[in-house]
Amino acid sequence: QVQLVESGGGLVQAGGSLRLSCAASGRTFNPAAMGWFRQAPGKEREFVSAITWSSGSPFYADSVKARFTISRDNPKNTVYLQMNSLKPEDTADYYCAAGDRSYGIMWSHAYNYWGQGTPVTVSS
Repeated sequence: QVQLVESGGGLVQAGGSLRLSCAASGRTFNPAAMGWFRQAPGKEREFVSAITWSSGSPFYADSVKARFTISRDNPKNTVYLQMNSLKPEDTADYYCAAGDRSYGIMWSHAYNYWGQGTPVTVSS
């Protein structure tokens, strides 16, 4: 079993930055990819960013490209999401996910494990 724990969310003014972390634990953690999704109140969960675990290839939603950066620390089993130039429309609960395939990773069904989420609120 794999457990994912997100941290780093909070309240920030528009234009500010936050860095989310997702630490994974489990006896045999070896994902093919990890991703970040978000869900705003009253909206469906949407893809934000993903990274392949072995090669570190990043993928981004158009809405966050050039503002967010995903990275991973393999020995620490941790993935990060650096969020810069935050906008009020970035307000959401952010979820970390881990999956065992490296294709289709912009879709939530590619992931086997999910964290509990961390809230991000961007004030205008």
